[in-house]
Amino acid sequence: MIEAVGLTKRYGAKTAVYNLSFQVRPGTVTGFLGPNGSGKSTTMRMILGLDQPTTGQVTIGGYPYRKLSNAPRQVGALLDAKAVHGGRHARNHLLCLAQLSGIPARRVDEVLGVVGLQDVAKKRSKGFSLGMGQRLGIAAALLGDPQVLLFDEPVNGLDPEGILWVRNLMKQLASEGRTVFVSSHLMSEMALTAEHLIVIGRGQLLADMSVRDFISHNSADFARVRTPATEPQQREKLTAALTEAGGQVLPEQDGALRVMGLPLPRISDLAHGADVRLWELSPHQASLEEAYMRMTQGAVDYRSTADQRAGLQQQLPPGVMPQQQFPAPGQGQPDWYAPPPPQPQGAQPYAPPQPAPGGPNPYAAPPQQPPTAPAAPAAPAPADLNKPEDPR
Repeated sequence: MIEAVGLTKRYGAKTAVYNLSFQVRPGTVTGFLGPNGSGKSTTMRMILGLDQPTTGQVTIGGYPYRKLSNAPRQVGALLDAKAVHGGRHARNHLLCLAQLSGIPARRVDEVLGVVGLQDVAKKRSKGFSLGMGQRLGIAAALLGDPQVLLFDEPVNGLDPEGILWVRNLMKQLASEGRTVFVSSHLMSEMALTAEHLIVIGRGQLLADMSVRDFISHNSADFARVRTPATEPQQREKLTAALTEAGGQVLPEQDGALRVMGLPLPRISDLAHGADVRLWELSPHQASLEEAYMRMTQGAVDYRSTADQRAGLQQQLPPGVMPQQQFPAPGQGQPDWYAPPPPQPQGAQPYAPPQPAPGGPNPYAAPPQQPPTAPAAPAAPAPADLNKPEDPR
């Protein structure tokens, strides 16, 4: 079990984590959520003894990480998949880690098979893709068969098959009674993988509860109700009946009604009593992403803004509407060429030059001139046979 008590970490004037207390229990996958800059990575580094807390403490099985006997055999972690010597083969990298911790070499081949890298075990890690690097990092975390595992963004760079594999791996490890602590920004994956959540914002604890309770506490369930679109009076009758029964009714943009405060069977009974036909009656439960966004909306430090493109857009003359751009037919296909630009009003339409009958083709390439041979050097003038020889 991982336990943090009053954990605080300051870097100069900046407080990354403040008075953070939580427990990560074995037998369940615990998700660690928070916006960028909320202190998740700092907290994980303090758990692993890579950063020293300013105040407070964090323990694994009752001991700080640095006091654990042969810690790699008890705790496995993936914080940075790129923390690998690029010149080493995948197997040699794991073999070095195994020898440092007294782990037999056969375990290296076992974890390579678990993560699916047995076919590239003799390849240098610098040539690995992002997903292959993630698999190698997970293999290093599993190397000592530890009871406590920490993963920071384990599905980053993985393909859909790899994401499903990691999801099932986390659940399997937790079902074996291990402590699994996973940090991720993918809410859809956390909803499918984690059973318990620890959410922080700006270094402070925001939530420590199950996924189901988290969604229930940070969202409002409602029912969608739709009446025949051709009979607006039925929608008005149903709205009056639901409001009178204590429900809150809000119109949706697509013509449906959002009903809160009444269960679905009660809505059905009220519609039947008002003689209103229903075309839709469906429950809506908020997703983990919706609940997370609602809780952390006040703890986000980095927000994007709309690109105004100030000063970059050409001003149109008064009364001229901008033209909507559509892709030209055939655009993107082989042998496609852009059409000629539109001509100003009153100009002659574009017509390609036509060759005169029997004349040269204007599109033909100029004739190739045969290469000119280099001029031969001039032969020396023949000597005058009648000229007397030079006495020298």
